[in-house]
Amino acid sequence: MNPALASSYACCRRLARQKGTTYYWATALLPRERRPYVWALYAFARYADDIVDDLDGRPAWERAAALWALEQRFFADLDAGGSDHHVLAAVIDTVRSLRIDPECFERFLRSMRMDLSVHRYATWPDLLGYMDGSAAVIGEMMLPVLEPSSAAALQPARDLGLAFQLTNFLRDVDEDLERGRVYVPVEDLERFGAEPARRCVDEAWRALMRFEIERNRELYRRADAGLPMLHGAARRCVHTARVLYAQILDRIEDGDFDVFSRRARVPTWRKLATVGGAMQPLDLIGAARHA
Repeated sequence: MNPALASSYACCRRLARQKGTTYYWATALLPRERRPYVWALYAFARYADDIVDDLDGRPAWERAAALWALEQRFFADLDAGGSDHHVLAAVIDTVRSLRIDPECFERFLRSMRMDLSVHRYATWPDLLGYMDGSAAVIGEMMLPVLEPSSAAALQPARDLGLAFQLTNFLRDVDEDLERGRVYVPVEDLERFGAEPARRCVDEAWRALMRFEIERNRELYRRADAGLPMLHGAARRCVHTARVLYAQILDRIEDGDFDVFSRRARVPTWRKLATVGGAMQPLDLIGAARHA
């Protein structure tokens, strides 16, 4: 690997370790040669997301221009077969090495653009339309890294991406409000008489969160169907990420559904302990079914 490409992968690794600790530590369970691909995919998603979520006062049109520039650069460099961008060099190498369908990146960037103009979603299907590109497609990108035994792993991979992002939405209600966005469907807010802008943990809010958490857990259960299609390190990696991320929902419940005054977190020691346990021989399929 040439020095510039190695430097790009190192940059992606730093981004993953700094900003995506759950994914980073779960990735440690993969064979060494597969880990950089995950770092690159995470870094691309994070790089684009940081453009959209930039809170330094830049107007939406400037963020839209920066996102458009990233998109044009990505596809131009992909066509050229390489890049000298500090993040994109590793991403382009990953896409070409794993033969990831570029259409996945088109869908992802389309959802990123939606964040600049869409602030609420009327229904769950509407939100799923956004999440197809912002979350489900990430699961699709990961499949070539994980090398499942069956093409039937596609839907569980998409479901796991959806589950991860819905967990983020429920955890980050307060942060998203600061950005002027609400990722809980309006139909659900109206059904329970809850309004996140009030930042009030009342019975209406608790009922809403119980409903959304159960919806979230159902996505995790559906995603578990893909575990038997993974083998060895890939199965341990995905199972560990799934267990750690689902624990955020437990933390939200333990905090009486207060996502306004505190951020639900899984402590680093627990992440490391879970990763360490996954390195031991165990029946991961049985564990997944009882998680």
